[in-house]
Amino acid sequence: MPRVLTNEAVDEFRERLVDAAERLFAQHGLEAVTMRQLAAALGVSPMTPYRYFADKEAILAAVRARAFNRHAEALELALEHGHTPLERANAVGRAYLDFALGHPEAYKLMFDIKQPNEAAHPELVEAGARSRATMTAHLLAMIDDGVVKGDPDLIGHMFWSALHGAIQLQLAGMLSPPFDAKRLAGEIMRTLWLGLNADPV
Repeated sequence: MPRVLTNEAVDEFRERLVDAAERLFAQHGLEAVTMRQLAAALGVSPMTPYRYFADKEAILAAVRARAFNRHAEALELALEHGHTPLERANAVGRAYLDFALGHPEAYKLMFDIKQPNEAAHPELVEAGARSRATMTAHLLAMIDDGVVKGDPDLIGHMFWSALHGAIQLQLAGMLSPPFDAKRLAGEIMRTLWLGLNADPV
């Protein structure tokens, strides 16, 4: 007779499976990872993962949703720090860098792996939207306070592009001392702020 699993046991195994999948997907890519490999990483039978997820794509969706949610949590927490909109914006930028460099496998899965049929996974769509919203929340406050002017979505994408580019260069091993992602990002942020606050030519 099959063992009846408690909700706690199900959640615990799913979390372990997502942990293993994050490492394997980030290191080898979606197509190179099989359900058998995922099961082997946990020391269970090849059919065990199917008791918790429909297929490999569902596991990838869970992995990426968790990464986006953790990213959003880090930036939302950062937004609570600082007394001025600029201080909060700087805190969000630092949190973004810290998350990406501290969790490179999760960051890679957020942006480097395309999710097949992403719309079929509502939890992933919701997590992605939450993460993206954190990239403009601090800008809305700055615009309301008259610190900067412009479209918050456009400005958010400008800063996102700058941060992401510096991070990708470091994760790819393309930066050498004295340059690293944090130094580059800091200089780019200052330059962008100067441009946003300068009078039009």
